[in-house]
Amino acid sequence: MATIKLNVIKPSVNNMTVRVFLRAAKLDFTEHDVYGQTRSAEYLARAPSHLTPMIETADLPKGALWESCAIMQYLCNKHGLDQFYPKDPEPRAMIDSAMFYLIGTFYPYLARATYPALNFPQYPGEVGFSDADVETKEKARKAAVEALAEPLEVFRAFYMGDKSFIGGDSPSIADIRLASTLEFLAAIDYSLPDWAKTYVTAMEKSLGEAYSEPAADVRGYIDYVKSL
Repeated sequence: MATIKLNVIKPSVNNMTVRVFLRAAKLDFTEHDVYGQTRSAEYLARAPSHLTPMIETADLPKGALWESCAIMQYLCNKHGLDQFYPKDPEPRAMIDSAMFYLIGTFYPYLARATYPALNFPQYPGEVGFSDADVETKEKARKAAVEALAEPLEVFRAFYMGDKSFIGGDSPSIADIRLASTLEFLAAIDYSLPDWAKTYVTAMEKSLGEAYSEPAADVRGYIDYVKSL
């Protein structure tokens, strides 16, 4: 019997991250699509954050854990998956930094730029969530699109340099998080720089079906909303 239960919403790149990781790491798990269920009393009893991805395992103090990066870090630590998350402090620090930079800087820009096109709810306190007129919301969205280029270049110049991946010669958990995130940019026909296109292709080639299967759900959803 699988010891890890993974709760997901398949069109999400945050969820794609852990879906890819668990497959690539060849861990024993079951996957449950909880679309439309995350505000139910049953789900909230396990995850009061109502967030996905969320894993459940009896080994955890509260039996559950959400946040994609935290899930990958935990499972690498527990199962000794040094190929994805090296134990040496210096390379690990770079992987941690890349993930925190993504979720703290890059992803907020990406969400503001893509969520309107994806029909995803935006965050309270931001222009897209407000009562602002359509023109004002679109101006804010375009500003977010323009802001994407700088952190993207930081990933190339600082975190990757002359390496194929943030993790060096093979993908790390930071690479899984970044490549998955980049998938959403197709929703706005964002022109990725050539290095980023090559990078995503290399990620999919390196991880095979572990990447392509979850990616197909995200890409399928993007194609669906663009067809409407």
